[in-house]
Amino acid sequence: MIILGIDPGSTRAGYGVVNFSQKGTGNHEFIDGGIIQVFSKDKNQRLVELKNSLIPIIKKFSPDIAGIEKLYFVRNMKTALEVAQSRGVIIMCLQENKIPIEEFTPLEVKQGICGYGNADKIAVAKMVKNILKIKDSNQLDDVYDALAIALISGYSTKNKKNQL
Repeated sequence: MIILGIDPGSTRAGYGVVNFSQKGTGNHEFIDGGIIQVFSKDKNQRLVELKNSLIPIIKKFSPDIAGIEKLYFVRNMKTALEVAQSRGVIIMCLQENKIPIEEFTPLEVKQGICGYGNADKIAVAKMVKNILKIKDSNQLDDVYDALAIALISGYSTKNKKNQL
């Protein structure tokens, strides 16, 4: 199962693509990861840039499901509103392409990947590298967060299917 994980932001979003093994082996495969960077100074144009950059990724990898981080705690209301708008564009793109969406709080992602909800970004990156057998990759935290979201989406989907 191909899973797209997305860590939304106001001027950039991390994305990660994983081939999630649904068998009990846990042999999940890293496919791709990167940053969607938007450069416009106009906040509304940034949303258009985000959409125009995300659609080719969706088309290239044809994910079976997508995971996206929820916005649940904010220190800066202005940033929160911009991230919320980015999330809206991402969700719209996924819905238009009929991709089911799983949403998780950062706490849920950290708990699921590291077993500890207050794990730092270094711990998350280390676990993601270990799970996906990524060697010496110098990606930004946003990419590892997106890959963690993809993995958690896979675990969640697998658990739902096992409960049926």
